[in-house]
Amino acid sequence: MPKRTDIKKILVIGSGPIVIGQAAEFDYAGTQACLALKEEGYEVVLCNSNPATIMTDTSVADKVYMEPLNLEYLAKIIRYERPDAIVPGIGGQTGLNLAMQLEKKGVLRECGAELLGTSSRSIERAEDRELFKELCEEIGEPVLQSVIAESVEEGLKAAEDIGYPVVLRPAFTLGGTGGGFADGREECAEILRGALELSPVHQVLVEKSIKGYKEIEYEVMRDANDTAITICNMENVDPVGIHTGDSIVVCPSQTLTNKEYHMLRDSALKIIRALRIEGGCNVQFALDPLSFKYYLIEVNPRVSRSSALASKASGYPIARVSAKISVGMHLDEIMIANTPASFEPALDYVVTKMPRFPFDKFSSANNKLSTQMKATGEVMSVGRTVEESLLKAARSLEIGVNHLYMKKFDGFTEDEMLAYIKDGTDDRIYAIAELLRRGTDVGMICNATKIDMLFLEKISNIVRAEDKLKEHIGDIDTLYAAKRLGFSDEYIGRLWDMTGEEIFRIREKHNMFPVYKMIDTCASEFESYIPYFYSTYEQENESEVSDKEKIIVLGSGPIRIGQGVEFDYSTVHAVSTIKQSGYEAIIINNNPETVSTDYTCSDKLYFEPLCTEDVMNIIHLEKPIGVIASLGGQTAINLAESLRDRGVKIIGTDCDAIDRAENRDLFEKVLRELDIPQPKGRAVTKIEDGVAAAAEIGYPVLVRPSFVLGGRAMQIVADEPQLRRYLRTAVEIDEDKPVLVDKYISGKELEVDAICDGTDVFVPGIMELVERTGVHSGDSTSVYPPFSISQKVRDTIADYTTRLGLGTGIVRLFNIQFIVDKNDDVFVIEVNPRASRSVPFLSKSTGCGLVGIATKAMLGVSLREQGITEMRLPDRKRWYVKAPAFSFAKLTGMDAYLSPEMKSTGEAIGYDKRLNRALYKALQAAGIPMLNYGTVLVTVADEDKEETLPLVKRFRDIGFNIEATTCTADFLRSHGIRVKKLANIHEGSEETLDSIRSGHVSYIINTRAILSGIHYESGEKLRRCAVDNGVTTFTSLDTVRIVLDVLEELINKVSTIDEDQ
Repeated sequence: MPKRTDIKKILVIGSGPIVIGQAAEFDYAGTQACLALKEEGYEVVLCNSNPATIMTDTSVADKVYMEPLNLEYLAKIIRYERPDAIVPGIGGQTGLNLAMQLEKKGVLRECGAELLGTSSRSIERAEDRELFKELCEEIGEPVLQSVIAESVEEGLKAAEDIGYPVVLRPAFTLGGTGGGFADGREECAEILRGALELSPVHQVLVEKSIKGYKEIEYEVMRDANDTAITICNMENVDPVGIHTGDSIVVCPSQTLTNKEYHMLRDSALKIIRALRIEGGCNVQFALDPLSFKYYLIEVNPRVSRSSALASKASGYPIARVSAKISVGMHLDEIMIANTPASFEPALDYVVTKMPRFPFDKFSSANNKLSTQMKATGEVMSVGRTVEESLLKAARSLEIGVNHLYMKKFDGFTEDEMLAYIKDGTDDRIYAIAELLRRGTDVGMICNATKIDMLFLEKISNIVRAEDKLKEHIGDIDTLYAAKRLGFSDEYIGRLWDMTGEEIFRIREKHNMFPVYKMIDTCASEFESYIPYFYSTYEQENESEVSDKEKIIVLGSGPIRIGQGVEFDYSTVHAVSTIKQSGYEAIIINNNPETVSTDYTCSDKLYFEPLCTEDVMNIIHLEKPIGVIASLGGQTAINLAESLRDRGVKIIGTDCDAIDRAENRDLFEKVLRELDIPQPKGRAVTKIEDGVAAAAEIGYPVLVRPSFVLGGRAMQIVADEPQLRRYLRTAVEIDEDKPVLVDKYISGKELEVDAICDGTDVFVPGIMELVERTGVHSGDSTSVYPPFSISQKVRDTIADYTTRLGLGTGIVRLFNIQFIVDKNDDVFVIEVNPRASRSVPFLSKSTGCGLVGIATKAMLGVSLREQGITEMRLPDRKRWYVKAPAFSFAKLTGMDAYLSPEMKSTGEAIGYDKRLNRALYKALQAAGIPMLNYGTVLVTVADEDKEETLPLVKRFRDIGFNIEATTCTADFLRSHGIRVKKLANIHEGSEETLDSIRSGHVSYIINTRAILSGIHYESGEKLRRCAVDNGVTTFTSLDTVRIVLDVLEELINKVSTIDEDQ
């Protein structure tokens, strides 16, 4: 059926800020959907509150509303825009839940808008656990024995009836939030309490556990004509019990027999037809490894997190096709390259997805994996064999490994490792490989992990190849065999006592380079050329090299805390500008969640590890005129020097300019020459030098490793014992890894993103951070234009930015962070010689395409030649606020205290003509409940009590109850505030925790002593309890101040009739 002509305007709901369980894959899906609908001639209105994404660029939709994703704002937009229809299945669980709410509340009926694609009845039958169970029973599909509980008592009774172990799944949550396995009554009660709280409908499914079964996913597609196809199937290496987002996944499945494959495929198509899904759908199965018994785990009636992986693995654009099906088109009418979308993809390669976890940043967080997702991102690799694909994925992760080898396990005994691998962890696969090196029986490992023997045999093949390499040092045939298995030059060099570069030179001498194969959705059954490639060591090369001048852009790899989708935004904009400038644009990246790894984005896409070796292999084939390494975050910057050393031209800023910004001694020299002040500090390479430096500078000091992103291992320390402990345990300190020791200055923090072309410096805007120094800028609330600094400070910042851009020799985007003290003196904290995470926010706030301007400057077009004559933009008339979004609930054991180490996973925007309204919208959009009633619990450090007093008075004056722990309560009472005193946790009392659990606490104000350095473990317990019970905790008084500004505007105060007489 041709597309519908009775609808003209379509509203697309996005997924909001990135959180664990709902990341950049929905930016990719949403961008695809919006462009597909525009392609068909519809007017597209987009609602999404995430400024970091390509999706919220004004070029993607006809109108973009970056408002909070809640019922209030969506209803206003629908009443104003009057769309004919809404696409609900593109914005993850957030978008789906909102679309369902809009229908249930009657907003769609009131405004004459309809839901496109899958009907609300079908969505409900897939999402509602009880209805789904009924449907499966109706069509004869096996589902697990389960009961829906609406209270802890009901849940415990259900668990007793079903029999332990059980799995608990809260309804309508994303990424398995709040769920888990329970082996007994006590554990079950604890998980139930949290799960019921987190479920928006206050329901938890209590289900028989099938831990140890294989987990298999099918990505399927259906249109209104009832044509249904399988796009691909995927198999988790880890058995059921670990969230699929945290598992290593291979595609297509490797261990299924033909009978099992078709049995599950038939079931997936049967369920999608019974649900009458229109568009993409993800079906998850549990399969008994010892029989043909299987269960349907769940169905996602929308574009899911796995859809991005399936799209990139197969080359089939699921979101694009789903969007076109939603407007009535049939699969056979939608073309992909030169095949219709009704054609099932065929894969003649193996894809591996490995999750990227944040445990390298948060060593205190529990790295045990379960049904609640913890990964922040993922990498995808492609090879001809499981071994090749797996090893390419391992070196793509950027966790300090280049093979299935992790130094950590060298010190483990065999028994310790066998005990360790019983639980799924982020690094279990490396322990398994180490056990196999030591000759442990594969059957023992299989029994301990329940990982299929086929995968363990593949790891054994890798270990056997290591032994062969050790036995045949220098042998070219052995080298080639290892390269075919996916071994890196670095790891072969380790086994042969050489460097990775020496191995590269041996390969170069023997012309031993990979060929590049095409991912074309149909295993070459049809004649097609899709510019989407992976490497392998075979004979025939399918990547056609053109005569055009080429530029390679290095992507940013997996999403992690400190390096998110903001860097993909910069990559995509750079590629667009390069293409417009007449060059061939080539992307190298390995993240399946992003827009940059959509092959339609660039002239050529190489899905490869971002390692020197893999990049050099592509350069050897393509021979570009240069490489851009400044837009892919620290990932790309870290490759610049090694690429330059191998003769590659780095476009824009050269490595010397990068060194002048990032090397402490060189940077200090530049600042001295330019007469620009910075906090007193030193780079040290020995513990005693660090202690001496701190004594000379004066405590408190800020300490951090050099060359880091996201403030990893950054701390404020107050005395010598703390400093010694930090230098001994938190970082590796040596000649190659200096640690920076700086004077901690308390003051306002500001930052600038600017562009230098070598002659001029363009400063589009200054951003002021709400929280004072001591909180990482990525975790701060950021405001453009600045709201509290003088004109003198603005001029100084612009002057320093201009001098630093020209003085360091940067030709590209760069970012500078400043401190302004109480005397209005400005200090430079650091210069980042690359695109920063604030670029998308500032681009959208100023209406200025910063990445495009910077890319042209790197290509030799000066700012003035681009028409930019005023080097400082005037401030916009509205306020723009960027607020951080956190995923504390997902990471058990991670402290929610904000510090110099970045912890947020995403960001949201709010804008308005009034600053307080903009702040309110940003906080709402970031998921902070703005409650205007209840109790405020206060427990602050002695040094903060005086500053806290007026804030507590303001809470009292707008009608909040006040509770406080012992010392804070005594202080508040002495200043005339009525307060309920709670016993301290470190005194052994549960009173404070019980108050949080009771449900009446709306906000917690909790600070730590920076100056005294005395931190109680009880503070961490309190913050964890707050996270588990969904209570907002503020650990910075500056944040409390802006929240109060907002609440005072919202709340109507009460007073007696004669109060002013």
